[in-house]
Amino acid sequence: MKKLVLQAAVFGVAGVLAGAALAAPDKTECLAGAKPGGGFDVTCRLAANSLLAAKLIDKPMPVTYMEGGVGAVAYNHVVGKRSSDPTLITAASTGSALLLAQGKFGQYDENAVRWLGALGADYGVIVVAADSPYKTMKDLVEAYKKAPNDFAIGGGGAVGSQDWMKAAIIAKSAGQDPKKIRYVALEGGGAVLTSLQGGHIKIGAGEASEMAKHHQAGKVRILGVMAPERLPGDLKDVPTAKEQGFDFDWVVWRGYYLGGKISDADYQSWVDTFQKLAKSPEFAKEREERGLYPYTVIGADFEKVVKNDVKKFKTLAAEAGL
Repeated sequence: MKKLVLQAAVFGVAGVLAGAALAAPDKTECLAGAKPGGGFDVTCRLAANSLLAAKLIDKPMPVTYMEGGVGAVAYNHVVGKRSSDPTLITAASTGSALLLAQGKFGQYDENAVRWLGALGADYGVIVVAADSPYKTMKDLVEAYKKAPNDFAIGGGGAVGSQDWMKAAIIAKSAGQDPKKIRYVALEGGGAVLTSLQGGHIKIGAGEASEMAKHHQAGKVRILGVMAPERLPGDLKDVPTAKEQGFDFDWVVWRGYYLGGKISDADYQSWVDTFQKLAKSPEFAKEREERGLYPYTVIGADFEKVVKNDVKKFKTLAAEAGL
């Protein structure tokens, strides 16, 4: 199928008019649950631009913004008011699964929407200052195990955020209590970099895309990438955490969900369209320009990823006392 189809307005008519051609919807929309410029905006632009470029939609897909609760307000809006709207896709991320696991989306859980797919990802990284004595994850974890109070760990976001969870994994790997982490909440990757260089923190938790260029420039040292396998490009020589004996990943997927009450036919239309999109050169170009790594999981497989993530994060949050 070349274009998205609107089941409510089209499939019913097609059932009456046998053989009638199915048309694209009059409009499509992507909802970003934050202000312009952030990760949700990037996710929406990725879909909107590449769908149009690949001619899978006829008209530009507008991006609308609804900030609040790092996606919580948008989630509640979709579930409460647009649950059966097949024209709307909403941006989500691993952070969405993490917040759902902690009950921060209010009364609704991960089963309240239909998870469409992920079209790209970033990966967690553990970084230290360029002049740090620690050269490997094993070096760092062994040192942390002996003197956890000597290690301030900085990351973007507060306690319970993705970066805090990465810090908790380091503590667990060292056999230490995650609740006792000396965590410094910072405003994103730039602040983590500055704090490492200034000696205010000894360990930084971040994402590959924001730290790769600084690692390459010798400003910081990435000790391990939280990915199933080595990443290409600037980080091709950096071993994964798994390679170093630590069995954990942190995939920061960029994905989308649909209203929980849309029909199976509408859901399948989006799935088919995303599968076609993911194979197009227009999409590959857009994903690269957005600084994302290849990661395509669509339909039922993505539903499993999200629900497994929520389950995993619930366990991690409980162990960390959240």
